[in-house]
Amino acid sequence: MSALDGSIVNISLPAIGSYFNITITTVEWVVLSYLIIISSLLLTFGRLGDLYGHKKIYIIGFAIFTVGSLFCALSSSIILLVVFRVLQAVGAGMLMSMGPAIITLYAPPGRRGRYLGIIGISVSIALSTGPVLGGFLTTVFGWQSIFLINIPIGIMAFIWAIKVLPAAKNAEKYPFDFKGAIILFLALTFIIFPISFIDRLEINNPIMIGSFVLGVGLSLLFVFAELNTKHPLFEFSLFKSRVFLMGNISLLLNFIAQFTVSLIIPFYLIEFRNFSAAMAGLILIASPIVALVITPLAGYLTDHYETRFISSAGMVLITSGLFLLGLLNENSNIAYIVLYLAITGLGIGMFQTPNNYAIMSSVDPNRSGTASSMLATMRNLGMVFGASLSGSLFSYRQIYLTKIYTLKTVTVTDLNNMVFTGAMRFTFTVGAIMACAAIIASLVMGSGKRGVKIP
Repeated sequence: MSALDGSIVNISLPAIGSYFNITITTVEWVVLSYLIIISSLLLTFGRLGDLYGHKKIYIIGFAIFTVGSLFCALSSSIILLVVFRVLQAVGAGMLMSMGPAIITLYAPPGRRGRYLGIIGISVSIALSTGPVLGGFLTTVFGWQSIFLINIPIGIMAFIWAIKVLPAAKNAEKYPFDFKGAIILFLALTFIIFPISFIDRLEINNPIMIGSFVLGVGLSLLFVFAELNTKHPLFEFSLFKSRVFLMGNISLLLNFIAQFTVSLIIPFYLIEFRNFSAAMAGLILIASPIVALVITPLAGYLTDHYETRFISSAGMVLITSGLFLLGLLNENSNIAYIVLYLAITGLGIGMFQTPNNYAIMSSVDPNRSGTASSMLATMRNLGMVFGASLSGSLFSYRQIYLTKIYTLKTVTVTDLNNMVFTGAMRFTFTVGAIMACAAIIASLVMGSGKRGVKIP
């Protein structure tokens, strides 16, 4: 549900921006508000799952997500849309924080790689259908329909989850750390704000500096508070494991890198190349389709071989894909666009399952909820920073290149082409650098826990 919603919304951002007559840095808050709230609350919901049962949190999440989708479709202004995306995100956070924990608790150790791979398959199916479905719905029925489609799915999933998920067993009975949850939420908000608005406010702007410093200060306060709380929201002792630490770092960098593609490519295809939303969706399907095909193989390899080499190979492919996407211009053949997206998708499929397996296997079973929520937190923080950085860097670079090229004797068409492609190349280069850093983090992670040999 959450992956489908994300992929549908991304392809519809240009239409939403045109409908409300807003810029890319404003419309990206439709994505950012969703991701910020999810990222801020995942650890909270992971802890609540340990305290009150994973099934209860999971089904409540479906209900909230479905209601939020309805309100998003009825939004009459960009402010209301962002507000209801926040509500939708609360439900999505409950879903995301529980999935890997449920798998880890109930799946046999020798099959966890494959079962975590099934999560990857379901995400790939959602991502592959999202662009096509989103493009079709936006073109034929308008952007509101991308939220309405969630309602029947949410209702069916809610009923199904009640019937098939096992009841909670041996849930912990500790007090919930409300103080830590509030501090974490504020810290993330104040850090992400200046990053998102870097193109409209100078780097030395007092608001930028003050917000970032306050966010970092609150982050340090959160760490101090958690280390001195008897029942913390998150146990920082888990970071003593190099596998857990480096696995989460590589996951964060991975999603920062790949979310540059999710935000920028739709604008390249629809606004720069003038493809319809439906056609753009068909092109964007290349990456998730390849990820869908390769994920089962990655899950099988994860159960048999050392995880860090599989995940590192995936990051090499993602790095290559980002560099190639940065070479696109106004005349690039569709076949090359599809090929470069497919290379990126191949890397995504190879990376996620072994890396997630290593993270979940590095902690004791009674901390699976905490590890699961941390995994989801890093994933969504990567999305937040990826969307914030790519949108801001792209706009900032456009402004800079416009000033440079207007000094030269060029036509308006050539000016627009050079500015857009130059900004896109710069953004994807930064994304590729992030992906290179993820390769290093994945390699130094250590051997971790190799999958159990099975026939």
